[in-house]
Amino acid sequence: MSTRPDTLEDLVVVIAGASSGFGRGAAIKLAAQGANVVLAARRKNVLDDIVREIKAVGGAATAVEADVSDAHQVGEIGKAAVDRFGRIDVWVNNVGVGAIGFFWDIPIDDHSRLIDVNLKGLVYGAHVALRQFRSQGHGTLINTGSIDSEVPLGLQNTYAATKAGVLSLSRSLNEELRLAGEHDIKVGTIMPWAVDTPWWTHAANYTGHEPRMALMDDPEIVIDAIVAACLNPKEEQPVGWKAKASNISHHLMPDLTERMSADIAKKESDRASPRAPNQGAIFQPMQDGLEVNGGIRERMRREDAK
Repeated sequence: MSTRPDTLEDLVVVIAGASSGFGRGAAIKLAAQGANVVLAARRKNVLDDIVREIKAVGGAATAVEADVSDAHQVGEIGKAAVDRFGRIDVWVNNVGVGAIGFFWDIPIDDHSRLIDVNLKGLVYGAHVALRQFRSQGHGTLINTGSIDSEVPLGLQNTYAATKAGVLSLSRSLNEELRLAGEHDIKVGTIMPWAVDTPWWTHAANYTGHEPRMALMDDPEIVIDAIVAACLNPKEEQPVGWKAKASNISHHLMPDLTERMSADIAKKESDRASPRAPNQGAIFQPMQDGLEVNGGIRERMRREDAK
């Protein structure tokens, strides 16, 4: 069996959801520090561009087209990683889609799609990763949750429910690994506050307004947290002071924290520019929103200046 690496150099990292946002940023940063990265997403043309960018500066990367709601396609991600690099040291379950609006205004097919991608897709990735980790004797699974994993947020109902499931699964897996004596296999959950990435543009939206949230964080702090977790995962890792404060507040005053969070979400939504209801990219990928940054804060400044 192979041993658990203690540096990023030559680490083999699978990133599901690597075409934009945290996934794209983490892939580029990990490759720059010597890791071998396997990028997976629906937008293969975008992944190929990232692979070329990584290889141009001497990094090693490969791309796999996959929709994580399909268990077979997730299995192919793992197979491609092992075929290319011989093992998987870290698997990052970073895929997540959203639907914003009152629960009853969001079509049932959209709710179902969120569960298929955010929860079932994460289960599929965890299953492939942990079976590989157990066969080789080590590995780190990083699940991208949200502060919604701890604080259910109004207007993000089913999204919040799936993210609560992410944290619950991570906790259960760590206990099962302990019971099985798998001390070199770890599971960590990244829990950001609202972050300025293309997630907001890609989310289905039934609020009647452009998506926005107060005090958005820069994606760089989450990217750094994912990179750090590759070597030092934490079962629960709120990222940034707002996520940490919300997490603590919810443990101390759950009802008040939920009410305040929902009020903030509704107030912010009402301040945004009008937008017709849409399904975003939850069913079909967009060729918009290809970068790490989503440009949401810039739009918010324009809206607030009116």
